[in-house]
Amino acid sequence: MPRTATGANAAADAETADAATVSATVSAVREAVGAVTDPELRRPLGELDMIHAVAVADGVASVGILLTIAGCPMAQRIERDVHDAAAGVRGIREVHVDVGVMDDDQRAALTAKLRGGRPTAANPFTADSLTRVIAVTSGKGGVGKSSVTANLAIALANRGLRVGLIDADVHGFSIPGLVGLVDPDGRIQRPTRVEDLALPPVAYGVKTISIGMFLKPGAEDTAVPWRGPMLHRTLEQFLGEVYFGDLDLLLIDMPPGTGDAAISVGHLLPHAEVLVVTTPQRAAASVAVRSGQLALQLGQRLLGVVETMAPAAMPDGSVFEPFGSGGGEAVAARLSTPDDAVRVIASIPFSTALRSGGDEGLPVVAEHPADPAARAFAELAATLSVRARGLAGIRLPLAVA
Repeated sequence: MPRTATGANAAADAETADAATVSATVSAVREAVGAVTDPELRRPLGELDMIHAVAVADGVASVGILLTIAGCPMAQRIERDVHDAAAGVRGIREVHVDVGVMDDDQRAALTAKLRGGRPTAANPFTADSLTRVIAVTSGKGGVGKSSVTANLAIALANRGLRVGLIDADVHGFSIPGLVGLVDPDGRIQRPTRVEDLALPPVAYGVKTISIGMFLKPGAEDTAVPWRGPMLHRTLEQFLGEVYFGDLDLLLIDMPPGTGDAAISVGHLLPHAEVLVVTTPQRAAASVAVRSGQLALQLGQRLLGVVETMAPAAMPDGSVFEPFGSGGGEAVAARLSTPDDAVRVIASIPFSTALRSGGDEGLPVVAEHPADPAARAFAELAATLSVRARGLAGIRLPLAVA
Protein backbone atom coordinates (compact mmCIF):
# COMPACT_ATOMS: atom_id res chain seq x y z
CA MET A 1 0.00 0.00 0.00
CA PRO A 2 2.70 2.60 0.83
CA ARG A 3 4.36 1.92 -2.48
CA THR A 4 1.02 2.37 -4.32
CA ALA A 5 0.37 5.67 -2.55
CA THR A 6 3.88 6.81 -3.32
CA GLY A 7 3.37 5.91 -6.97
CA ALA A 8 0.10 7.85 -7.06
CA ASN A 9 1.77 10.87 -5.50
CA ALA A 10 4.62 10.66 -7.99
CA ALA A 11 2.16 10.50 -10.87
CA ALA A 12 0.28 13.50 -9.48
CA ASP A 13 3.50 15.42 -9.06
CA ALA A 14 4.52 14.59 -12.61
CA GLU A 15 1.12 15.68 -13.92
CA THR A 16 1.39 18.94 -12.00
CA ALA A 17 4.88 19.51 -13.37
CA ASP A 18 3.70 18.82 -16.91
CA ALA A 19 0.80 21.24 -16.48
CA ALA A 20 3.18 23.88 -15.18
CA THR A 21 5.49 23.32 -18.14
CA VAL A 22 2.61 23.62 -20.62
CA SER A 23 1.34 26.75 -18.88
CA ALA A 24 4.80 28.31 -19.02
CA THR A 25 5.11 27.41 -22.70
CA VAL A 26 1.69 28.88 -23.47
CA SER A 27 2.72 32.09 -21.70
CA ALA A 28 5.99 32.17 -23.66
CA VAL A 29 4.16 31.68 -26.97
CA ARG A 30 1.60 34.36 -26.11
CA GLU A 31 4.37 36.78 -25.20
CA ALA A 32 6.30 36.01 -28.40
CA VAL A 33 3.36 36.41 -30.78
CA GLY A 34 2.02 39.37 -28.80
CA ALA A 35 5.28 41.20 -29.51
CA VAL A 36 4.82 40.85 -33.29
CA THR A 37 4.22 44.30 -34.77
CA ASP A 38 1.27 45.00 -37.04
CA PRO A 39 2.95 46.41 -40.20
CA GLU A 40 0.21 49.00 -40.74
CA LEU A 41 -0.55 50.09 -37.19
CA ARG A 42 3.08 49.75 -36.09
CA ARG A 43 2.04 48.47 -32.67
CA PRO A 44 2.32 44.99 -31.08
CA LEU A 45 -0.52 42.53 -31.71
CA GLY A 46 -0.87 41.89 -27.99
CA GLU A 47 -1.39 45.58 -27.31
CA LEU A 48 -4.02 45.69 -30.07
CA ASP A 49 -5.92 42.66 -28.66
CA MET A 50 -5.37 40.76 -31.91
CA ILE A 51 -4.27 37.53 -30.19
CA HIS A 52 -7.48 35.54 -29.88
CA ALA A 53 -6.26 32.26 -28.38
CA VAL A 54 -3.08 30.30 -27.66
CA ALA A 55 -2.86 26.59 -26.87
CA VAL A 56 0.01 24.10 -26.68
CA ALA A 57 -0.14 20.30 -26.75
CA ASP A 58 2.74 17.88 -27.33
CA GLY A 59 4.97 20.62 -28.69
CA VAL A 60 2.32 21.87 -31.14
CA ALA A 61 1.28 25.52 -30.72
CA SER A 62 -2.12 26.66 -31.97
CA VAL A 63 -2.43 30.44 -32.24
CA GLY A 64 -5.62 32.30 -33.14
CA ILE A 65 -5.28 35.86 -34.39
CA LEU A 66 -7.92 38.41 -35.36
CA LEU A 67 -7.26 40.76 -38.28
CA THR A 68 -8.84 44.19 -38.33
CA ILE A 69 -10.78 43.62 -41.56
CA ALA A 70 -11.51 40.87 -44.05
CA GLY A 71 -9.07 40.99 -46.95
CA CYS A 72 -6.42 42.77 -44.89
CA PRO A 73 -3.52 43.45 -47.31
CA MET A 74 -1.00 42.49 -44.63
CA ALA A 75 -2.69 39.21 -43.69
CA GLN A 76 -0.02 36.91 -45.10
CA ARG A 77 2.81 38.89 -43.56
CA ILE A 78 1.15 38.95 -40.13
CA GLU A 79 0.42 35.22 -40.31
CA ARG A 80 4.04 34.49 -41.28
CA ASP A 81 5.45 36.71 -38.53
CA VAL A 82 3.19 35.09 -35.92
CA HIS A 83 4.18 31.62 -37.11
CA ASP A 84 7.87 32.46 -36.93
CA ALA A 85 7.56 34.06 -33.50
CA ALA A 86 5.76 31.03 -32.05
CA ALA A 87 8.17 28.60 -33.71
CA GLY A 88 11.05 30.35 -31.99
CA VAL A 89 9.78 29.44 -28.51
CA ARG A 90 11.69 26.66 -26.80
CA GLY A 91 9.82 23.34 -26.87
CA ILE A 92 7.66 24.22 -29.89
CA ARG A 93 8.15 21.90 -32.86
CA GLU A 94 5.09 22.80 -34.92
CA VAL A 95 2.83 25.84 -35.24
CA HIS A 96 -0.72 26.24 -36.53
CA VAL A 97 -2.04 29.77 -37.06
CA ASP A 98 -5.79 30.32 -37.29
CA VAL A 99 -6.67 33.67 -38.90
CA GLY A 100 -10.01 35.30 -38.10
CA VAL A 101 -11.50 38.79 -38.36
CA MET A 102 -12.61 41.17 -35.62
CA ASP A 103 -16.32 41.73 -35.18
CA ASP A 104 -17.85 45.22 -35.10
CA ASP A 105 -17.51 45.61 -31.33
CA GLN A 106 -13.87 44.52 -31.37
CA ARG A 107 -13.06 46.94 -34.21
CA ALA A 108 -14.80 49.76 -32.37
CA ALA A 109 -12.76 49.00 -29.26
CA LEU A 110 -9.57 48.96 -31.36
CA THR A 111 -10.25 52.33 -32.99
CA ALA A 112 -11.08 53.84 -29.57
CA LYS A 113 -7.75 52.53 -28.29
CA LEU A 114 -5.89 53.93 -31.30
CA ARG A 115 -7.47 57.33 -30.82
CA GLY A 116 -6.43 57.29 -27.16
CA GLY A 117 -9.62 59.01 -26.07
CA ARG A 118 -9.30 61.66 -28.77
CA PRO A 119 -12.63 62.75 -30.33
CA THR A 120 -13.48 61.42 -33.76
CA ALA A 121 -11.72 63.25 -36.59
CA ALA A 122 -9.79 65.51 -34.22
CA ASN A 123 -6.38 66.75 -35.32
CA PRO A 124 -3.72 65.08 -33.13
CA PHE A 125 -0.91 67.34 -34.39
CA THR A 126 -1.68 70.34 -32.23
CA ALA A 127 0.86 72.61 -30.56
CA ASP A 128 0.76 70.24 -27.57
CA SER A 129 1.84 67.27 -29.69
CA LEU A 130 5.41 66.02 -29.45
CA THR A 131 5.39 65.45 -33.23
CA ARG A 132 7.42 67.99 -35.13
CA VAL A 133 5.61 69.25 -38.26
CA ILE A 134 7.62 70.47 -41.25
CA ALA A 135 5.89 71.97 -44.30
CA VAL A 136 7.91 71.97 -47.53
CA THR A 137 6.85 74.82 -49.78
CA SER A 138 7.87 76.68 -52.93
CA GLY A 139 6.77 79.72 -54.84
CA LYS A 140 6.25 77.87 -58.13
CA GLY A 141 5.98 74.36 -59.46
CA GLY A 142 8.75 72.41 -61.13
CA VAL A 143 11.51 73.28 -58.67
CA GLY A 144 11.76 69.81 -57.12
CA LYS A 145 9.74 70.49 -53.96
CA SER A 146 8.04 67.08 -53.94
CA SER A 147 11.32 65.29 -54.64
CA VAL A 148 12.83 67.12 -51.67
CA THR A 149 9.91 66.16 -49.42
CA ALA A 150 9.92 62.49 -50.43
CA ASN A 151 13.68 61.99 -50.19
CA LEU A 152 13.98 63.98 -46.97
CA ALA A 153 11.22 61.88 -45.36
CA ILE A 154 13.01 58.65 -46.30
CA ALA A 155 16.38 60.00 -45.17
CA LEU A 156 14.84 60.86 -41.79
CA ALA A 157 13.30 57.37 -41.53
CA ASN A 158 16.72 55.91 -42.35
CA ARG A 159 17.96 57.60 -39.19
CA GLY A 160 15.49 55.59 -37.13
CA LEU A 161 12.86 58.30 -36.79
CA ARG A 162 9.12 57.65 -37.10
CA VAL A 163 8.03 59.72 -40.08
CA GLY A 164 4.70 60.53 -41.71
CA LEU A 165 4.18 62.25 -45.05
CA ILE A 166 1.09 64.14 -46.24
CA ASP A 167 0.78 65.04 -49.91
CA ALA A 168 -1.16 68.31 -49.57
CA ASP A 169 -0.68 69.17 -53.25
CA VAL A 170 -4.21 68.03 -54.08
CA HIS A 171 -4.26 69.41 -57.62
CA GLY A 172 -0.78 68.19 -58.54
CA PHE A 173 -0.20 65.20 -56.27
CA SER A 174 2.98 63.29 -57.10
CA ILE A 175 4.21 61.75 -53.84
CA PRO A 176 2.77 58.23 -54.47
CA GLY A 177 4.75 57.95 -57.69
CA LEU A 178 7.95 59.34 -56.19
CA VAL A 179 8.00 56.80 -53.34
CA GLY A 180 6.94 53.75 -55.35
CA LEU A 181 3.30 53.43 -54.28
CA VAL A 182 2.12 53.15 -57.89
CA ASP A 183 2.06 49.77 -59.65
CA PRO A 184 3.14 49.26 -63.30
CA ASP A 185 -0.46 49.74 -64.45
CA GLY A 186 -0.66 53.15 -62.80
CA ARG A 187 -2.82 52.07 -59.84
CA ILE A 188 -1.99 53.84 -56.60
CA GLN A 189 -1.80 51.77 -53.42
CA ARG A 190 -4.72 52.57 -51.14
CA PRO A 191 -5.11 52.96 -47.39
CA THR A 192 -6.74 50.23 -45.33
CA ARG A 193 -9.98 51.31 -43.66
CA VAL A 194 -10.75 50.31 -40.05
CA GLU A 195 -14.04 51.84 -38.98
CA ASP A 196 -13.57 55.59 -39.58
CA LEU A 197 -9.77 55.45 -39.62
CA ALA A 198 -7.56 55.16 -42.69
CA LEU A 199 -4.26 53.32 -42.25
CA PRO A 200 -1.76 54.90 -44.67
CA PRO A 201 0.47 52.74 -46.88
CA VAL A 202 4.12 52.60 -45.83
CA ALA A 203 6.89 53.30 -48.34
CA TYR A 204 10.55 53.03 -47.34
CA GLY A 205 9.53 53.25 -43.69
CA VAL A 206 7.39 56.38 -44.20
CA LYS A 207 3.62 56.41 -43.62
CA THR A 208 2.24 58.22 -46.64
CA ILE A 209 -1.16 59.67 -47.60
CA SER A 210 -2.29 61.46 -50.77
CA ILE A 211 -5.57 62.38 -52.42
CA GLY A 212 -4.54 60.13 -55.29
CA MET A 213 -5.14 57.13 -53.01
CA PHE A 214 -8.84 58.00 -52.79
CA LEU A 215 -9.63 58.47 -56.47
CA LYS A 216 -11.53 55.72 -58.27
CA PRO A 217 -9.32 52.93 -59.65
CA GLY A 218 -8.34 53.80 -63.19
CA ALA A 219 -9.09 57.49 -62.63
CA GLU A 220 -5.78 58.43 -61.05
CA ASP A 221 -5.09 60.89 -63.89
CA THR A 222 -8.41 62.67 -63.39
CA ALA A 223 -8.21 66.34 -62.45
CA VAL A 224 -9.33 67.28 -58.94
CA PRO A 225 -11.27 70.53 -59.53
CA TRP A 226 -11.71 71.55 -55.90
CA ARG A 227 -11.77 75.05 -54.49
CA GLY A 228 -10.94 76.40 -51.03
CA PRO A 229 -13.58 74.75 -48.78
CA MET A 230 -13.01 71.29 -50.28
CA LEU A 231 -9.24 71.65 -50.00
CA HIS A 232 -9.55 72.69 -46.37
CA ARG A 233 -11.85 69.76 -45.58
CA THR A 234 -9.44 67.33 -47.27
CA LEU A 235 -6.54 68.57 -45.16
CA GLU A 236 -8.68 68.26 -42.03
CA GLN A 237 -9.45 64.66 -42.94
CA PHE A 238 -5.79 63.86 -43.64
CA LEU A 239 -4.90 65.16 -40.19
CA GLY A 240 -7.83 63.74 -38.22
CA GLU A 241 -8.98 60.59 -39.99
CA VAL A 242 -5.64 59.06 -41.02
CA TYR A 243 -3.98 56.99 -38.32
CA PHE A 244 -0.27 57.84 -38.33
CA GLY A 245 0.34 56.66 -34.78
CA ASP A 246 3.14 58.19 -32.74
CA LEU A 247 5.41 60.17 -35.06
CA ASP A 248 8.65 62.00 -34.51
CA LEU A 249 8.14 64.09 -37.63
CA LEU A 250 5.29 64.81 -40.01
CA LEU A 251 6.32 66.24 -43.38
CA ILE A 252 3.81 68.02 -45.59
CA ASP A 253 4.37 68.41 -49.32
CA MET A 254 2.67 71.74 -49.93
CA PRO A 255 1.23 72.90 -53.24
CA PRO A 256 3.28 75.64 -54.89
CA GLY A 257 2.32 79.24 -54.31
CA THR A 258 0.36 81.07 -51.66
CA GLY A 259 -3.18 79.84 -52.29
CA ASP A 260 -5.96 78.25 -50.27
CA ALA A 261 -4.10 75.08 -49.27
CA ALA A 262 -1.12 76.99 -47.87
CA ILE A 263 -3.43 79.24 -45.86
CA SER A 264 -5.40 76.23 -44.57
CA VAL A 265 -2.23 74.48 -43.39
CA GLY A 266 -1.21 77.69 -41.66
CA HIS A 267 -4.51 77.78 -39.80
CA LEU A 268 -4.62 74.05 -38.99
CA LEU A 269 -0.94 73.81 -38.08
CA PRO A 270 0.20 77.27 -36.98
CA HIS A 271 3.15 75.75 -35.11
CA ALA A 272 4.55 74.06 -38.25
CA GLU A 273 8.07 74.86 -39.37
CA VAL A 274 8.69 75.65 -43.03
CA LEU A 275 11.34 74.76 -45.58
CA VAL A 276 11.39 76.96 -48.69
CA VAL A 277 12.54 75.22 -51.88
CA THR A 278 13.98 77.07 -54.87
CA THR A 279 16.33 76.54 -57.78
CA PRO A 280 19.44 78.69 -58.28
CA GLN A 281 17.64 80.56 -61.07
CA ARG A 282 16.94 84.14 -59.99
CA ALA A 283 13.45 84.15 -61.56
CA ALA A 284 12.43 81.13 -59.47
CA ALA A 285 14.06 82.59 -56.38
CA SER A 286 12.07 85.81 -56.50
CA VAL A 287 8.82 83.79 -56.54
CA ALA A 288 9.98 81.47 -53.75
CA VAL A 289 10.31 84.43 -51.41
CA ARG A 290 6.55 84.87 -51.43
CA SER A 291 5.86 81.41 -50.01
CA GLY A 292 8.29 82.13 -47.19
CA GLN A 293 6.68 85.49 -46.52
CA LEU A 294 3.25 83.86 -46.28
CA ALA A 295 4.58 81.40 -43.71
CA LEU A 296 5.88 84.29 -41.63
CA GLN A 297 2.55 86.10 -41.92
CA LEU A 298 0.80 82.96 -40.64
CA GLY A 299 3.13 82.83 -37.63
CA GLN A 300 5.11 79.81 -38.81
CA ARG A 301 8.85 79.50 -38.34
CA LEU A 302 11.24 79.30 -41.28
CA LEU A 303 13.77 76.50 -40.97
CA GLY A 304 15.72 77.65 -43.97
CA VAL A 305 16.06 77.41 -47.73
CA VAL A 306 16.74 74.26 -49.76
CA GLU A 307 18.28 74.87 -53.17
CA THR A 308 17.63 72.19 -55.80
CA MET A 309 19.29 71.61 -59.18
CA ALA A 310 22.33 73.34 -57.75
CA PRO A 311 25.73 73.35 -59.51
CA ALA A 312 27.19 69.84 -59.74
CA ALA A 313 30.87 68.88 -59.84
CA MET A 314 31.81 66.96 -63.00
CA PRO A 315 34.42 64.16 -63.24
CA ASP A 316 36.80 66.45 -65.15
CA GLY A 317 36.74 69.02 -62.36
CA SER A 318 34.41 71.45 -64.09
CA VAL A 319 31.12 72.63 -62.61
CA PHE A 320 27.77 72.03 -64.33
CA GLU A 321 25.36 74.93 -63.70
CA PRO A 322 22.20 74.32 -65.76
CA PHE A 323 20.21 76.86 -63.72
CA GLY A 324 22.97 79.24 -62.73
CA SER A 325 23.84 79.89 -59.10
CA GLY A 326 23.02 82.14 -56.18
CA GLY A 327 19.23 81.78 -56.09
CA GLY A 328 19.12 80.05 -52.73
CA GLU A 329 21.28 82.68 -51.06
CA ALA A 330 19.13 85.40 -52.59
CA VAL A 331 15.95 83.87 -51.10
CA ALA A 332 17.56 83.44 -47.70
CA ALA A 333 18.76 87.05 -47.68
CA ARG A 334 15.35 88.43 -48.60
CA LEU A 335 13.60 86.35 -45.93
CA SER A 336 16.06 87.26 -43.19
CA THR A 337 15.28 89.89 -40.58
CA PRO A 338 17.55 91.65 -38.09
CA ASP A 339 16.23 89.29 -35.40
CA ASP A 340 16.20 86.05 -37.38
CA ALA A 341 18.70 85.21 -40.10
CA VAL A 342 17.49 82.65 -42.64
CA ARG A 343 20.14 80.53 -44.33
CA VAL A 344 20.49 77.93 -47.05
CA ILE A 345 20.54 74.67 -45.09
CA ALA A 346 20.89 72.32 -48.08
CA SER A 347 22.07 72.53 -51.65
CA ILE A 348 20.94 69.53 -53.71
CA PRO A 349 23.18 69.20 -56.79
CA PHE A 350 21.75 68.47 -60.22
CA SER A 351 21.47 64.68 -60.41
CA THR A 352 20.38 62.30 -63.15
CA ALA A 353 19.84 59.58 -60.53
CA LEU A 354 17.50 61.86 -58.60
CA ARG A 355 15.48 62.59 -61.73
CA SER A 356 15.29 59.00 -62.99
CA GLY A 357 14.58 57.66 -59.49
CA GLY A 358 11.59 59.97 -59.23
CA ASP A 359 10.25 58.72 -62.57
CA GLU A 360 10.65 55.09 -61.53
CA GLY A 361 9.47 55.35 -57.92
CA LEU A 362 12.96 54.54 -56.66
CA PRO A 363 14.06 57.42 -54.40
CA VAL A 364 17.72 58.31 -54.78
CA VAL A 365 18.36 58.23 -51.02
CA ALA A 366 17.29 54.59 -50.91
CA GLU A 367 18.55 53.30 -54.24
CA HIS A 368 21.71 55.36 -54.82
CA PRO A 369 22.91 56.51 -51.38
CA ALA A 370 26.38 57.37 -52.73
CA ASP A 371 24.99 59.85 -55.27
CA PRO A 372 25.85 63.48 -54.37
CA ALA A 373 22.15 64.37 -54.21
CA ALA A 374 21.46 61.46 -51.85
CA ARG A 375 24.34 62.52 -49.63
CA ALA A 376 22.95 66.07 -49.54
CA PHE A 377 19.55 64.74 -48.43
CA ALA A 378 21.22 62.62 -45.75
CA GLU A 379 23.08 65.67 -44.45
CA LEU A 380 19.85 67.69 -44.43
CA ALA A 381 18.13 64.91 -42.47
CA ALA A 382 21.01 64.90 -39.99
CA THR A 383 20.69 68.66 -39.56
CA LEU A 384 16.94 68.57 -38.99
CA SER A 385 16.91 65.50 -36.76
CA VAL A 386 19.01 67.18 -34.07
CA ARG A 387 16.87 70.29 -33.94
CA ALA A 388 14.14 68.80 -31.80
CA ARG A 389 11.16 70.86 -30.71
CA GLY A 390 11.40 72.36 -27.29
CA LEU A 391 8.96 71.22 -24.58
CA ALA A 392 8.24 74.69 -23.22
CA GLY A 393 4.49 75.26 -23.05
CA ILE A 394 3.62 71.68 -24.08
CA ARG A 395 1.37 69.66 -21.78
CA LEU A 396 3.00 66.31 -21.20
CA PRO A 397 0.85 63.18 -20.57
CA LEU A 398 2.07 62.78 -16.99
CA ALA A 399 0.14 62.30 -13.75
CA VAL A 400 1.07 62.17 -10.08
CA ALA A 401 1.15 58.55 -8.92
